Order: sequence, then structure tokens, then C-alpha cells
Amino acid sequence: MATAYLGLGANLGNRRKQLIAAAALLAERAGDIPALSGFYETAPWGYDSPHPFLNAALQLETGLSPAELLAVTQQIERELGRSSKTGGTAAYRDRPVDIDLLLYDRLVLEQPGLVLPHPLMHKRLFVLQPLAEIAPSLQHPALRQTIAALLEQAKKRRHPPGDALPSIQ
Repeated sequence: MATAYLGLGANLGNRRKQLIAAAALLAERAGDIPALSGFYETAPWGYDSPHPFLNAALQLETGLSPAELLAVTQQIERELGRSSKTGGTAAYRDRPVDIDLLLYDRLVLEQPGLVLPHPLMHKRLFVLQPLAEIAPSLQHPALRQTIAALLEQAKKRRHPPGDALPSIQ
């Protein structure tokens, strides 16, 4: 079994319901979820929108490989109304759900379509805040710093938009 950490986000429709549905489907199809953070409302990151995000992080114990887990997350996104993945060369835009694979054990991997750890996670408060809630002492395998330390550094840099607001549980 591997331990993976995933970031969840939604800024269209019933955001809370979408995140809960995504977590439930991950538990059903990918493994056990020993930890799920509270929900954090944040401004969109990388683009302008009047629709704030609701973000969370979860820990997943899984028997799936990273590629298999990625395929499951993308299928869940489609089922919950996501029409296409953004990022990379694609423009960011509003979406009913987003599931990002952040960490998978201590694996450092770079292949087409999958980079682990997530290459931008250490710059995003909306990722680090919920992740630090459930795994503050977890060490980033490439940067060799804890999630709590990365969060403190990101708070000092203050990269708006995307600064997390208080948890709304």
C-alpha cells in the first residue's frame, strides 16, 4: 500500500457537495481515507473569476500505482461535471471539481501527464493550508522540508490570488 495526498477544489455549483462526492468516490474506488482536512475558501489562482474556490486535502492509502490513481481521479472529475483538465499550456478556468495528485509516498517522478510531487504545490497556500492541517510534519521528497515549513514560507511570500481564507469547516 502507498500513501498519497490529494488536493481537492471546486468553484462552480454546490462546492461542498462536489468535494464530499469526490472524497466518497475516491474512498470507493482508490482506497481508504484516514484524513480529510477542513474546507478552505480561496480566490482563484492563475486567473480572475468572481467564483471563489472551496479547497481541501486528503490522505489516501491506496494499492493503485500513480498512473492508475491519476486515471481514477480524472474519471471522477468527468463524472462530477468537469469537461477538461486545465493547467500546463491550457488556460485555468472555473470548474465544478478539481482533484490533484500532490504526493505519492516519497516518489519523485516526471513523465508526460504526471509530475510528482505536484510541481506548484509549494507555492500555493490553498494547497498547503489544508495539507498542513492533516500532515504538518510530512516532508516534501524533493524540497526536503516539512509541509508546515513550506506553508510558513508561502505565507511570507503571499502570492495573491490564491491566499487561503479561514477554514469554513
